[in-house]
Amino acid sequence: MPGTAWGTGCRMAVAQVARRHDVQRTRSARVSFVLEVASVLALFAAYNVGRLIATGREHSADGHAWELIDLERWLRLPAEATLQRLAFDVPHLVSLSDRYYVAVHFPVTIAVLVWLYLYRRPAYTWAKRALIVATGVAMVIHIALPMTPPRLLNGLGMVDTGAHAGQSVYVGSPIGGLANEYAAMPSLHVGWALLLAVVLIHTGRSRIRWSWLLHPIATTVVVVVTANHYLLDVAAGAALVLVALWVTHRLWPVTPGESAHVSPEPAVSRR
Repeated sequence: MPGTAWGTGCRMAVAQVARRHDVQRTRSARVSFVLEVASVLALFAAYNVGRLIATGREHSADGHAWELIDLERWLRLPAEATLQRLAFDVPHLVSLSDRYYVAVHFPVTIAVLVWLYLYRRPAYTWAKRALIVATGVAMVIHIALPMTPPRLLNGLGMVDTGAHAGQSVYVGSPIGGLANEYAAMPSLHVGWALLLAVVLIHTGRSRIRWSWLLHPIATTVVVVVTANHYLLDVAAGAALVLVALWVTHRLWPVTPGESAHVSPEPAVSRR
């Protein structure tokens, strides 16, 4: 019948339009994903450019490090060299810390950002904005206040555990020539780890989300034991990230548990 044929044709046309819409949406999602990955990689690349500016400022970096150590002594904080010696007395702690520093920090950061992008898009946007703000401010500090890390500071008495065990990301590795080794203050290793923990706890639903606090805690132990950061570097990195998270959240609030998926359109009521 003509009416039946007309109805079938309409359904086929609607299905064809829907398929084209899905294809276009898939392509758009892929392009968006590639652009997001490129923007994050560009952020990491810009951060490493600081090495070019820090080159030749090793003497001032040493001076800043000793000034920080004097401040830590005035605050009666435990000496990093003492903490490292205690760590050597704990079986496998130093070797595990070296592996954690090399194999966990960046991969976990990238993996969490990808997961947030796919499943918690608003939280991903919050994390990315806070990451950009915190890293940008840290870059300015690294350039204005270069600081030698404990492992490179002569006279401090600390061991470069990564180089000693052949697991250093700075010695004999492809990124060694790109990394800014005089960027101890603030610690972005701890800052980024704390950022991931806060965002995942804020957007999660289950109680297990609180276990993400172990990541910044472990990172703090790792960066001190491996002689990559001072205790005040850790405190400054954590404070910087918390401020960045607070500012970006105030400007762009994120609803806890909000999903990345688009909400379905309301159904048209039948009459």
